[in-house]
Amino acid sequence: MSQTVLSLLAFLPLVLAGVLLIGFRWPAKYAMPAVYVITAAIGLWAWEMSFNRVLASTLQGLILTAAILWIIFGAILLLNTLKHSGGIAAIRRGFSGISPDRRVQALIVAWLFGCFIEGASGFGTPAAVAAPLLVALGFPALAAVVLGMMVQSTPVSFGAVGTPMIVGVQGGLDRVAMTEQLVALGSNWETFFSILVGRVATVHGIVGLLMPLIMVMIMTRFFGREKSWAAGLAVAPFALFTAVCFVVPYVAAGVFLGPEFPSMIGALIGLAIVVPAAKKGFLLPKKTWDFAPASEWPSEWVGSIEMKLDQLVYKTPISTPMAWAPYLLLAALLVASRIIPEFKAALMSLKFGWTNILGETGVSGSIEPLYLPGGILVMVVLLTFFLHRMHLSGLVKAVGESSKTLLGAGFVLIFTIPMVRILINSGVNGADLMSMPVAMAQLVADSVGNVYPFFAPWVGALGAYIAGSNTVSNLMLSQFQYDTAVLLGVSGTMMVALQSVGAAAGNMIAIHNVVAASATVGLLGREGITLRKTLLPTLYYLIMAGLIGLIAIYVLGVTDPLHAAR
Repeated sequence: MSQTVLSLLAFLPLVLAGVLLIGFRWPAKYAMPAVYVITAAIGLWAWEMSFNRVLASTLQGLILTAAILWIIFGAILLLNTLKHSGGIAAIRRGFSGISPDRRVQALIVAWLFGCFIEGASGFGTPAAVAAPLLVALGFPALAAVVLGMMVQSTPVSFGAVGTPMIVGVQGGLDRVAMTEQLVALGSNWETFFSILVGRVATVHGIVGLLMPLIMVMIMTRFFGREKSWAAGLAVAPFALFTAVCFVVPYVAAGVFLGPEFPSMIGALIGLAIVVPAAKKGFLLPKKTWDFAPASEWPSEWVGSIEMKLDQLVYKTPISTPMAWAPYLLLAALLVASRIIPEFKAALMSLKFGWTNILGETGVSGSIEPLYLPGGILVMVVLLTFFLHRMHLSGLVKAVGESSKTLLGAGFVLIFTIPMVRILINSGVNGADLMSMPVAMAQLVADSVGNVYPFFAPWVGALGAYIAGSNTVSNLMLSQFQYDTAVLLGVSGTMMVALQSVGAAAGNMIAIHNVVAASATVGLLGREGITLRKTLLPTLYYLIMAGLIGLIAIYVLGVTDPLHAAR
């Protein structure tokens, strides 16, 4: 079987998922079991993976599924706890004090707050946290999920305190061999990596300038009464102002401080400037924009959680600061858990796992329930119980509602993530073939030649679409991207930077991220509708990043220590 045919076979599961979810509008609960079966069949037949390795990969996927479900449960539980404590009602009231304009609320809650949560936690947490919060503010569930998914773009490369760069890129490159070459040239790995981080931040900064505006335009076009792009454009001055307030400190942090804090610093400075500006009406249009009354929303917009939010009467009103306190606690604990060594070690001390599953080397899985964002979210829920002086019955109801919502997501993810692990683990096989994701990337590279830098972000996005993770995409494909740069005689740091940027954008269409976000607002079964809308900003991001890559490499002639020596 030729390499081209094998590469096309590797693409088949992803194409099938797209056709079933987007083309035929199948719910993920039907599409993903079919895709899993096809993936396993290709692994066993074409790649000659052992049955034991396919089964071990499936079990590894189930362990990862448990970790993701734990995060989803925590996010839903926090929302339901605030619903029963009266916190949600207070947050809604508080936003009327900033601006009643839904476009402004989307920019502050979805974009800026979401970027901060991404910087602190990563791993799909922004959509899981921001989507239910937007629903609580009165957004349609489908709009909330779409907005939450779009946040998973610019801040993602520096999410989870820089994990996609520190773990993904550094773990994905042959650091030992490259360090030897750098030292021989009078340079070092730190300099090389610093250049790479700066280029990732710069490309994201340029492309991300328009993301807040695109986010608002998609909201007004698909969820407004008038279905108008113009309603989104009307807030362009404020959206661009929001973007600049985030991007400038974000890029500066990436260039001068490293990969840990760009997203958090950009979001914090952005919030500190944008919220007071919004209160004063700075750059805001005179006409306030809102959704149509909920009674007029199409049924596909409405989630099962959303319909219950207004059914509760609160005996004791909660102040707006107290209502926001759980989210501030969440942000503080997430950051502390990532940057305070003692706290991090304490949380990571509780760990369940399986090393070398079924004897398969390199196939391992573990779950750290306290360190995962789900554990932090549950801690915040317990603190909220006391802060908001809740009755035990309210917390019990919140746990019950959250558990029911979790069941649907669990069924989909037990097929989706094992499918991903089969793809990733297919590099060990009886046919002596490269792994399926690398085979896909190789086909793209061989097909386009010297214009490959334009497609480098697309390859990164492909990895994220498969894995639902920027970090995993970088682990799989960074060395491939670097080797392609060497073959073309162009800058390796620029090519790997394009990989990381594309992998961040690919999170907007990663299927299990959509499932996870949908679960938090009771919207399972409509994943294809979300993907059709997030596809537009993903295409924008990849086209722009690719063009920047071509200009940087062939017009500006960017270089780095290893490239200069070639």
